[in-house]
Amino acid sequence: MLENKLYNNRFELFLISQLGVLFGSLFFPFQLFESFILPLLLLINLTAGVVLAQKKPILKKVLIGLIVIGIIAHIVQNFILNVDLDVLRLVIYFLFYILVVSELITQVWKSKIVNKNIISGLVSGYISLGLIAFFICLSIEALEPNSFSGINAEYYKDDLMYYSYITLLTIGYGDVLPITPLAQKAAIFIGLIGQMYLVVITAIVVGKYINQISYEEKE
Repeated sequence: MLENKLYNNRFELFLISQLGVLFGSLFFPFQLFESFILPLLLLINLTAGVVLAQKKPILKKVLIGLIVIGIIAHIVQNFILNVDLDVLRLVIYFLFYILVVSELITQVWKSKIVNKNIISGLVSGYISLGLIAFFICLSIEALEPNSFSGINAEYYKDDLMYYSYITLLTIGYGDVLPITPLAQKAAIFIGLIGQMYLVVITAIVVGKYINQISYEEKE
């Protein structure tokens, strides 16, 4: 019963947890948010990602496996061996969110009825692209350090998250710049996937909604 209720509200749960991760620090003291609230929101977001795959058992098992490996890597790195496993964790969560975002967009694409849950999924899909863009930029910075100018070394993850969304939104303030060929190509790719999502996925959902309203009015 609980699983069905969670699945019926999967997009809203995923969206709310995403917004909390992105903007929670605006409403709570930084240390409190980073130490206690953010880990909880990330756990909720990961759980919501698994719920999205509720009707695909194989995908669900893969997602749970990735989460378990990520947790083990975190425990080993911080409490047992004190070794650097950041790259492994990056790869794990990168794969997790690619699979989740692919499933989310597929479900929104194939939806026959457009309701508030589907709208939440549509918005969540766009936000998720920014997260994928963040992992891309983070990977580039790990492979080729100093690929981006204007980044604070202490808060480079926050700066890359900011850059990823600014690029996805095609705002481009210019305070953070891609300065290597790989980073520049990534910037083009991020901008393109953002526009393609708006032009293709959003247009399809809006078209379905217009047809749905027209059909209801005829009835």
